[in-house]
Amino acid sequence: MAKIVVVANQKGGVGKTTTAVNLSSCVAALGKKVLIIDLDPQGNTTSGYGVTKRSVDAGVYELLIGEAKAEDVIRKTEFRADLIPSNTRLAGAALELVDVPERQACLRKALAPITDKYDFIFIDCPPSLDLLTLNGLCACDSVLIPIQCEYYALEGLSELMSTLKTVRKKFNPYLDVEGVVFTMYSGRLNLTIQVVDQVKKFFGDKVYKTTIPRTVRLSEAPSYGQPINFYEPNGKGTEAYVDLALEFVHNNRKR
Repeated sequence: MAKIVVVANQKGGVGKTTTAVNLSSCVAALGKKVLIIDLDPQGNTTSGYGVTKRSVDAGVYELLIGEAKAEDVIRKTEFRADLIPSNTRLAGAALELVDVPERQACLRKALAPITDKYDFIFIDCPPSLDLLTLNGLCACDSVLIPIQCEYYALEGLSELMSTLKTVRKKFNPYLDVEGVVFTMYSGRLNLTIQVVDQVKKFFGDKVYKTTIPRTVRLSEAPSYGQPINFYEPNGKGTEAYVDLALEFVHNNRKR
């Protein structure tokens, strides 16, 4: 049975999709069976895995509204991980699901037939609390939170924790925090150190030891449709995400 991990942060621009794409690829490179789901209408995870959004005839939208089964929308990629892609139609899913009973559980029900085929399923959510994100949070076992080391990140984190508390209470009592990873990290900045200290006080050992540096190659890789461990196998970005993948797998070593 796969462990389902949502990569989420209600604040945009924190490296959420970058982390979803590269961590899933690096975990797959370690020999794990991995599925990555693009639950964001922007489709950046889809293009980050080399799939053109316009080419997606059936993806997570069709899965959510019940027009397709999970096994029919999974794409094999050249990067070891499988993908359920997104397309622009996903933006209208919230409206189409508004009258569906238990609409927050559509994704969980749709994924049930395939969870025994993977070790880990990663879900990249939109940077907002909407019905799509709620579906991700109701379907998952845990949430991995990327945080940029800046003051406003702390405000976004507070909002996210409030959201998780509400989801636990109403929909998913087993929802846990997988971990917090610092992105766009520069240890030379005093503000970075202050943010890290604040987050560690709150989350303790849930904070990953691995940090993700700000590099040009990490920014470039999506435009080439490749995860960083394929785009620049020997670079600093790859080293960081491989280390994060090792730490992630170690924390889940029973799987």
